[in-house]
Amino acid sequence: MTNKVKAAIDRTIIILLAVVFIVQQVTHWEPLTVLLGCMVFAAIVLLLFQLKGATLWLTAAFVAGGVLLMLWQKADALYWFESASINVTLVTLFVFAPLFGIPVRLPAYVEALKRFYQANVRSKTALFAGTQLLTQIMGAFINVGSIPVVYHLTFVKPQPGIMTRLLVNAMNRGFGGAILWSPYFAAMTIVTSSLSLYWSSLLPYVLGLALLSVLVSLVVDFRWLRESRNEEEETASSERERPDANRERAGFPAGLGMYLLLAIAAVLLLERLIDLPMVLITCMAAVLFPLAWCLGKGAMATYRQGLTNHFTVTLPALQKEIALFLAAGFFSGSISATGFGASVPALLDAVPLPISLSFSIAAIALIAATSLIGIHPIVPVTVLATGIDPSAVHISPVYFGVLLLGGWGLSNPISPVSAVNNLLAGILQKSVVELARPNYKYAAVMAVILLLFLSAGLF
Repeated sequence: MTNKVKAAIDRTIIILLAVVFIVQQVTHWEPLTVLLGCMVFAAIVLLLFQLKGATLWLTAAFVAGGVLLMLWQKADALYWFESASINVTLVTLFVFAPLFGIPVRLPAYVEALKRFYQANVRSKTALFAGTQLLTQIMGAFINVGSIPVVYHLTFVKPQPGIMTRLLVNAMNRGFGGAILWSPYFAAMTIVTSSLSLYWSSLLPYVLGLALLSVLVSLVVDFRWLRESRNEEEETASSERERPDANRERAGFPAGLGMYLLLAIAAVLLLERLIDLPMVLITCMAAVLFPLAWCLGKGAMATYRQGLTNHFTVTLPALQKEIALFLAAGFFSGSISATGFGASVPALLDAVPLPISLSFSIAAIALIAATSLIGIHPIVPVTVLATGIDPSAVHISPVYFGVLLLGGWGLSNPISPVSAVNNLLAGILQKSVVELARPNYKYAAVMAVILLLFLSAGLF
């Protein structure tokens, strides 16, 4: 069997998983739950042989651990299939959500964005904060594809050594900020589906937290920004001495801004009008809205190219994550079968702190520590979201959702297995650990800010 045929089979199974999941969610026909569980096990086995390194061993460990726990608990067959299907929502999101990014890559928008960036982002502080905010916005729609886009905008002019490091930090943290609030990311899908929450009920809080992350980033790297001030003043002085044809002000591309706002509004509106899970609403909007936008702009050639690229390049490249996420879902279901969630309050009662605070500290520490040693945040977040009853630890579902999203967002920049760290490491020809290390202090400060944010009584 040739590699091309294997890739076609893998792609077909992934797409079929998403299709069967959508039909099962709409019809609630129980036999489809069994079919979906069987398909998940088949997909894991098929993809397992294509994995390498830590991902292979981690995926295999999750499957083996899940099987042993299920056998130990003597779980019935239906529970096996339901557990296997826990993270099929993410596969469905991988299949459809990236379509939102197709119009963002329209050449006219990219060129206008480049002019805006060059004309308006002058000081080092503005460049640093602007890069983090732009990565948040772009990342929310085109996921990890935002990194090369923002990188080429930011480094259109060579940057001195200190600023290079700062801008890499900004992109890394900006992507973590996008994880906090984007409806198109795995994090939001797990939280909203597991806790039966509306995205709109979380949005005001996680947007506030995302903006706070920019301020935290500025404070943490203030010393390095101050050291780059002399270079900034020299650059500004030389620019005043010679005229620059590109100095005129340029506004943010109106078409791109309108698309981003309307895309968010479409999801918010559909969420309130249609009684469907968030992942299905996101998929509906991802299929229809970019298509309608490209039709209206007369850019169907770009749409077809983006569609082809997604299903032939992007989706096959996600096989490693898909196998890991499916295995992690099954493992979290097997842990839930042990009833560990019921024992958590009793364990926390021994801590001389309010149970909500001690649980929050433990959850953040668990997500951050496991990320630091190379375990994807999806593992602890899925286990916590599916295994803990918020009321048992004296918190609301919204509080719990913000806690999990915040923990995931601050952990991503320090994880040696995050897609962003690995992508930037490849671009800059540096080690992943070297890129993650400057974010340790940021993650620690964000953890404290998250606890204070949660303790503010907004929930």
